[in-house]
Amino acid sequence: MNASKAIPVTHHRTATVDGLEIFYREAGPADAPAVVLLHGFPSSSHMYRNLIPALADEYHVIAPDLPGFGLSAMPPREEFDYGFAGFANVVNGLLEQLQVNRYVLYVMDYGAPTGFRLALMHPDRVAGIVSQNGNAYEDGLQKFWDPIKALWKDNSKENRDALRPFMTLEITKFQYVDGVKDISRIDPSNWIVDQHFLDRPGNVEIQLGLFYDYRKNVELYPAFQKFFREHRPPTLLVWGANDSIFPAEGAKAFLRDNPGAELHLLDSGHFAFEDKADEIVPLMRDFLSRVY
Repeated sequence: MNASKAIPVTHHRTATVDGLEIFYREAGPADAPAVVLLHGFPSSSHMYRNLIPALADEYHVIAPDLPGFGLSAMPPREEFDYGFAGFANVVNGLLEQLQVNRYVLYVMDYGAPTGFRLALMHPDRVAGIVSQNGNAYEDGLQKFWDPIKALWKDNSKENRDALRPFMTLEITKFQYVDGVKDISRIDPSNWIVDQHFLDRPGNVEIQLGLFYDYRKNVELYPAFQKFFREHRPPTLLVWGANDSIFPAEGAKAFLRDNPGAELHLLDSGHFAFEDKADEIVPLMRDFLSRVY
């Protein structure tokens, strides 16, 4: 009987980027084709703990925690300008330290505007894109976003306070289980870990600031779409079709600018990988084998 194939080892590391301690998970050969995993709200690289070893036998996989999330530094707002432009700069700085100059981006939720900003900075470095409920179109900003859009129009205390429930355990759990048929497939540690970091003193205010900053991503949507249209990066869309945060209309919109993108609408919700890993991993490995 042949020995079982070894499971790749994931390393848990920290790098100093622009004076910030940035935590990241890394696995696979350093000289292999790179895959960069960018997490969403309110998570961290923890959400990729199962995807990393599923790819790292053939790929160099890197998954950072954004500042204020997970195990990366959470400096006071007076010391760091929390926003998606800053996030993109931090990720870019980390990748340059690691001498990773070409990569496939896996983006989800907040990871999407972070990754797409990175693509605008270095379009030649993007070998491909995997978007798992990572939006870039106003088609994907529907009813869920109404209270956030109200904040964009008026950054008042009243509108900020209306969003504070978004940082509660109830809503954190909702993001993982809404639209999922078999909740037993979802690891409860997800919302427990996420909520631990959300509950740190000062973090709610950081998150409210990011909700307000998100309006700048929407202003950049035309630039993101121009990138898709002009560069036509190989794109795989693996999307939880039952997502009430970024509904399926946001996934379908990618095809307007990049008709060659592959669209797979899965019977899942916002964090689709959590219950559809058995579908997403084969799709990703097939996609990556063609991209690289």
